[in-house]
Amino acid sequence: MRLKHIFGNQSGAALMIALLMIIVLTLVGLASTLTSTFEIKLSGTKRGSTDAFYGADGGVQVVLANVNNFNLPGQYVDNKYKPLVDPKNSNPNPTNADVTIHYDPVQLGSPRGLGMSAINFEFTHYMIESTAEDQIEQGVTKASCTVEEKVVRLTPTLQGGY
Repeated sequence: MRLKHIFGNQSGAALMIALLMIIVLTLVGLASTLTSTFEIKLSGTKRGSTDAFYGADGGVQVVLANVNNFNLPGQYVDNKYKPLVDPKNSNPNPTNADVTIHYDPVQLGSPRGLGMSAINFEFTHYMIESTAEDQIEQGVTKASCTVEEKVVRLTPTLQGGY
């Protein structure tokens, strides 16, 4: 009889249901907070790597814009040249990229697939390597990106017999 009286009394059921609902809602809130924090970190990492890529690409574009970077006499040491640290050249460096131009004396002739004759031109082959880091990231590790671009300089040769 006493057992029937204990289970038959429903005077705390609403409190138990309310406590269970609070626990469930708290778990849902914690899960959404952790997911949001993860997504913010992920988007920050993506932004950092994009910033590093555009910095490296900007370094290549700055070097390509100045033809004086590809004049050989006296600039290249061991077939390498760092144009953004050379005080003689007026290359701006807004991206703080580390750019090196590698001169390739071994490769001769026109590049494959260019579709032009090498008879009236002299070809000089270069490889531009630009490395930049994320400029804004406050964390311990910064995103870094390296962009390499091949450049061929065409110089007209003197025509024989004219």
